[in-house]
Order: sequence, then structure tokens, then C-alpha cells
Amino acid sequence: MQKNKIIYIVLFIAMAIGFWCFENYYGTDFSSQDYDHFDTSELPFEASYLPSTTFNEIILHDHYMLSYSEPYEQAEWVAYQLKRRHLTNDDRKRPYFIEDPKVRTVSADWRNYKGSGYDRGHLCPAGDRRFSIEAYNETFYTSNIAPQNREFNAGIWNRLEIQTRKWCRAYGDLYIITGGILKSNLTEIGYEDVDVPNEFYKLVFRFNNEQLQYVAFVIPNQPSNNPLKNYVVTIDELEAKSGLDFFYKKPQQWQSKVESHITLKNWKF
Repeated sequence: MQKNKIIYIVLFIAMAIGFWCFENYYGTDFSSQDYDHFDTSELPFEASYLPSTTFNEIILHDHYMLSYSEPYEQAEWVAYQLKRRHLTNDDRKRPYFIEDPKVRTVSADWRNYKGSGYDRGHLCPAGDRRFSIEAYNETFYTSNIAPQNREFNAGIWNRLEIQTRKWCRAYGDLYIITGGILKSNLTEIGYEDVDVPNEFYKLVFRFNNEQLQYVAFVIPNQPSNNPLKNYVVTIDELEAKSGLDFFYKKPQQWQSKVESHITLKNWKF
């Protein structure tokens, strides 16, 4: 009996040490407001076109990156590149959602969504990352999801994701930045008070003869059968809604020229 008691004590101490090491060392060196410390050749995105960050926690994964908001318990933006070669129909088994170990405070538990009536809506879609098991599974970190109305998620948001893949097939490599519009007094769900955005945005851009061409959307988090074109906005409008500064590393003159107008002829719906 005494021997068993000693074994249990040793196991308990070992587990405690293991949890402490995980919490304090696993992935905690990925947070910074200055993107320049990253090796840009390894980024899943063009570094000079990243948006600003409000909460100073940038997380770099192999196939996307994000700015995590602890107050809202979700990403304020997720950025990734979509290449033609990424567009596969590989059948992948959906894994469980898990907390993101690279987030300092650990991202919100998926159980916050349970019984809430909201979907665990992907920001970087799993459908854009079917080309490898690792890339697909990576999209199931809870840092990459936000509460979405079920009909919105399965409806107009899904239509926009499908349209983005069509554009990738037609035009080639795309860059995508997406997230919920995070602001005060939002509905909250779960024991960690995960905020429910009233609107979601997606910015898609590409380069044509080194000229940046973009299309941006802000869509209410509710069912809609309206055409996607109804929700197109300028980057200036997106910045006003989100409080983020897109392309903030570019010269002000460049931003003024690019961000104030929409050219839909570059994007076939």
C-alpha cells in the first residue's frame, strides 16, 4: 500500500511538471508586433502586406498566421496564401478542435460553442488546406474559429469561400486576410465569454503585372441570399469598420491611391 502511494505521488509530480513545461515553453516565442523578426521566406504570407495588430500576439503556423485577441477569445485576423496547387479534393477526416498551444494564454476551448446555437466557423477554411494532413489539421486550432450563425456559415460565407477558390483557379495565387469585426458590446458565449461578431470580413488580393488588385467584403453574421457583390467595400471602409490598418507598411501615397476605390472588373463573379 505504501509503495503504491509513493508511485502515485511521483506520477502526480511528473504530470504537474509536464503541464508546467507545456504552459510555459510550448510556442510562447511567437508573439510580437514587429513582423520583421520572422524569416519572411518561411511566412505563409507576403509580410509587407500584413495588417496592423491591436493585441500584440502574432501566431505563426506552417500554413497560415494570425493576430490573436485574448479579450475577444478569437483572431482579429487570419492571413494566408492560396495557391492553385493547394486546390485539391483530397478526402480528409475531420479532427477534433483543439486549443492553440502557440497562443500565450491558450485559445478558447471549443466547448464554449457547445449548446450556444453558433457554429465553430473557420477563418482559414479547412477546404483551402486539403493538400496535406498537417495543413488540414492545423485549421482546427480554436484560434482559427469564431462564432458564426449556422445559416450564415453554411450559406453566404461558404459561397464566398467557394468563389475565392474559383478566383484562385482562374487568376492564380491569392492572398487572403479574414476575421470578425471585433468591437465592444458584442454577444458572448461560453464560460470564457467568446464574443460573437456581428459582421465578418474577407480581403482577397493578387498581383497582376506587379499591380495589386483586391476585392473586400463585410458581411453581416446572419442568413442572406443576396449576391456577394452587395457586400463589397473599399479597404478604407473595411478599416473604418474593423479598426485595423491594412497594408500599413506601404507608403501613405500608395495607400491613398489603392484603398479608396473598388475595381470589380478585375474579379469575375
